[in-house]
Amino acid sequence: MREEVYKMNFEKTENRFYKNDDNGKMIAEVTYVPSGEDKVILDHTFVDPSLRGQGIAEELVNRVVEEMRKENKKIIPLCPYAKTLFERKPEIYSTIQA
Repeated sequence: MREEVYKMNFEKTENRFYKNDDNGKMIAEVTYVPSGEDKVILDHTFVDPSLRGQGIAEELVNRVVEEMRKENKKIIPLCPYAKTLFERKPEIYSTIQA
């Protein structure tokens, strides 16, 4: 049996990626705020307890990383989750971290 990798589709609004469930309840979110011309502060990551351990928070952070790479901006990871992720995987995040 093949293991299926589930990739979540997130909605994007200004400075935010998120996902609501079928009832409209927010189940995953990452937010960031501009800091000067060339940086953003990644300040918040949330994943509903029922979805934790599936890599969704990392997916959310990676959406911000993709977006900032396109905009040639650096990320200051203030959110405890993002800070730990950046430290744990420097081969991925060192070039985007401010």
